[in-house]
Amino acid sequence: MAKVLSYEDGVAAVYGGAILGGGGGGLLEEGFKLVEEIFAAGAPQLVDIMELDQEDLVACVAMVGAPSAVDQYISSEQLCWSYRSMNMYCDQRLKGIITNENGAITTINGWLQSVLLNVPVVDAPCNGRAHPTGIMGSLNLHEQQAYQSVQFYAGGKDDFAVQGFVEGNLQNTAKTARQASILAGGLVGVTRNPVTIDYLQQHGAPNAISMAIELGYRFLNGQTFEEKLANVLEQLNGVHIVSGEVKDYSLTKENGFDVGKLSVGDYHLTFWNEYMTLSKEGKMQSKFPDLIMTFDREKMLPIPSASIKEGMHVAVIHVDQSDLILSSTMHNQALLQKIDEVIKDVR
Repeated sequence: MAKVLSYEDGVAAVYGGAILGGGGGGLLEEGFKLVEEIFAAGAPQLVDIMELDQEDLVACVAMVGAPSAVDQYISSEQLCWSYRSMNMYCDQRLKGIITNENGAITTINGWLQSVLLNVPVVDAPCNGRAHPTGIMGSLNLHEQQAYQSVQFYAGGKDDFAVQGFVEGNLQNTAKTARQASILAGGLVGVTRNPVTIDYLQQHGAPNAISMAIELGYRFLNGQTFEEKLANVLEQLNGVHIVSGEVKDYSLTKENGFDVGKLSVGDYHLTFWNEYMTLSKEGKMQSKFPDLIMTFDREKMLPIPSASIKEGMHVAVIHVDQSDLILSSTMHNQALLQKIDEVIKDVR
């Protein structure tokens, strides 16, 4: 039986999702804005994957774009259009919504559609942490022989408004949706890649939404920053790496992504939307899909890479990938090799 989610669950999901975003997955303020919109419309439903039949179909909803884009816009009508269009394409067979990843916005992707369309969100996102590329959230479907990706996308307003449909191999359809996000001013909502529950169990991240909600409550229960951080580290079996002033921060937009770097103390971080590497004195300490995350010590908030400012005082944590709920894509070396190509010039 589906669980009816509360407003407090929504707030917790934003905080927990932001932490599991690992530097990406959207901005806190946008997540809170979406929570207000969701619960003004009603209460979303969250269903355990085990309550659905193995052959039931679900489709992924995602926000595609650069977190720092200033002209980004998407409406509830655009979100619902992409899901309805996909359901029509699937002959009305969709039984639920899944999100692509955990993040301040992405954990609650699909909650508004759940309310407006009376469709449950399935507690099994494509990945239990945030990731930069669409194909990393595509459940390794690109390795299925002759698989054709289907994606409906919409976003932007006024002269930036776009909507459309693309079908083809996963690499090309993901690039098309990314290009559409640029044309839309920085963001599009996408419904894509229907899969069976059986396939999702094998390649997705069952229970990762519940994990984000629990993590958010743990964070909020702390009274001081030290308590909040300790609660997070206890749940995730993580480590506090360093605290200090942000130096040498840079961010550039490349092909719809945020790419950059920063230093805290003796540690150097790179990001491609999400934090990719953590090194000290030229020696690699951690690399994606390990979770590397920053927290604003003064505001006592998790802070993504796009919101970091030079001189800000932050804490940096690390969580080994073995302590996360991850998609099968996070063990696909062919997908992970792209990281080195992107960040080589910002190290």
